Amino acid sequence: MLANLRQVFRYRALISSLVARELKARYRGSALGFLWTFANPLLLLGIYTLVFTVMMPGSRGGTRLEPYALFLLCGILPWTWFQTSVLESCTVLVAGGNLIRKVLFPAEILPIVTVLTGLVNFALSLLILAAFLVYYAVPVSVGELAWLPLIVLVQLTFTLGLSLLLSSLTVHFRDLRDLVGNLMTLWFWGTPIIYSLSQVPENLRGLLALNPFTQLAVAYQSVLFLEGPFDAWPGLLWLGAGSVVLLVVAYFVFDRLRDKLPGEEWCAR
Repeated sequence: MLANLRQVFRYRALISSLVARELKARYRGSALGFLWTFANPLLLLGIYTLVFTVMMPGSRGGTRLEPYALFLLCGILPWTWFQTSVLESCTVLVAGGNLIRKVLFPAEILPIVTVLTGLVNFALSLLILAAFLVYYAVPVSVGELAWLPLIVLVQLTFTLGLSLLLSSLTVHFRDLRDLVGNLMTLWFWGTPIIYSLSQVPENLRGLLALNPFTQLAVAYQSVLFLEGPFDAWPGLLWLGAGSVVLLVVAYFVFDRLRDKLPGEEWCAR
């Protein structure tokens, strides 16, 4: 396993090239191109803002989540990265089998490229968040903002671990892709993204705390939206430790299933 891990590091230039290739291919031929990176989250933002501030203004229970659009962005942007990466990773090995045979590189590079491509899109979409922060004149302290790279790193580790695990398992269980797609919908509504954790009844907050993305959503909200000191760090550090364990376990499973993955027959030679 360690030998294969070192081999992945040697392919870092190829990973960079494939990420750039994926970004170009995703928007090739479209009129807006990379502007879709901003259009998709803004569309979701517009829909949820319309529903929960105009059509259902009482659904927020009188909580002070103003400006609500900024609160939504703090959760929607990282969730979009996470959801897109996980769903695309479920089929990336099956779809990219011919590419692996042609170029001859370790199969785990494909889910890694998928997650890193999502990270680039997420980084670009942060420009929207920055514009909203400036527009609403929301004060963000440098001390709290210093936590942002750690939050992104924890999400990257967690997303990469889950993507590696699901990408290898979906090769053997094709129905897993559809199952994960439905579970993602449930996962979204079980995460305080369009509502705050304070709105959840106290007897259910412990259950939501078991949701890994709850810790991430609350961390982003604490840094970029909520006033006061960053008090989400204990949950974030616990999630960081758990994400490292998940990544190690996921890579171990991936490595054990390597010989049965598309395009990996050459590794057994």
